[in-house]
Amino acid sequence: YIVTNKYVDGWDDPRLLTLAGLRRRGVTPTAINAFVRGLGITRSDGSMIHMSRLEHHIREELNKTAPRTMVVLNPLKVVITNMEPDKVIELDAKKWPNSQNDDPSASYKVQFSRVIYIEQSDFKKEDSAKYYGLAPGKSVLLRYGFPIKCTNVVLADDNETVCEIHAEYDPEKKTKPPKGVLHWVSESSSPGKELLKVEVRKFEKLFNSENPAELNDDWLTDINPDSKVVVSDAYALSSIKDAVVGDTFQFERMGYFAVDKDSSPGKLVFNQTVTLKDSYKKGGK
Repeated sequence: YIVTNKYVDGWDDPRLLTLAGLRRRGVTPTAINAFVRGLGITRSDGSMIHMSRLEHHIREELNKTAPRTMVVLNPLKVVITNMEPDKVIELDAKKWPNSQNDDPSASYKVQFSRVIYIEQSDFKKEDSAKYYGLAPGKSVLLRYGFPIKCTNVVLADDNETVCEIHAEYDPEKKTKPPKGVLHWVSESSSPGKELLKVEVRKFEKLFNSENPAELNDDWLTDINPDSKVVVSDAYALSSIKDAVVGDTFQFERMGYFAVDKDSSPGKLVFNQTVTLKDSYKKGGK
């Protein structure tokens, strides 16, 4: 009914637990088989298996097979004021967290320049004790990079919206390492190293309650209107520009994502496979 009446985008919609939907979402056959083996056999007809069981096996599989990269969904511009405009520093980043440092295939290059982008949610105009993001006068560590300290905040005409952050970096890393570590991407003019604009599709539960069948004729009212969120202009590193449909990555600090069939030569589209941690709310509605 929900496919025919276009509540979802076809039988292979990544929110559906059809095999086609799971495949499009980036779930591997190995993860599905491990999930089935872990269930065992029951004589009960009405047993309900929690979604977190499947997600656990997906994470276990992708943790071993999906290389790491950095993607910023909602970019906030940061200008490194004590860095020359044309200076670029090449840094080593790891595809696999437990790889040996002398294994060249386990790393990739990240360019650090005067202009970088962080997540909007990683900056607050007012700091707090348990907040590890960037704030005026506060320092954070850029993943694989340098500590930066916020020195100025540029606001829009409404005097509320943050347009741009000015910061200074510590090239010698002399200061005490900050607790907060942020993922980021850099604006680069080097050929082949430019920022990638990508589309990212994030998914939540298709139904708000754990078992919509219990609602009888009212089950349609239980469909989650926010089960699919599309971020059209996320920024990604150029190192993934050659990814093809079905390739999976771990976007650091976010989760696992797979290249979707809607991708075109000019723009990659990613589907969220699963978050890094269990995000399924237990107990239903």
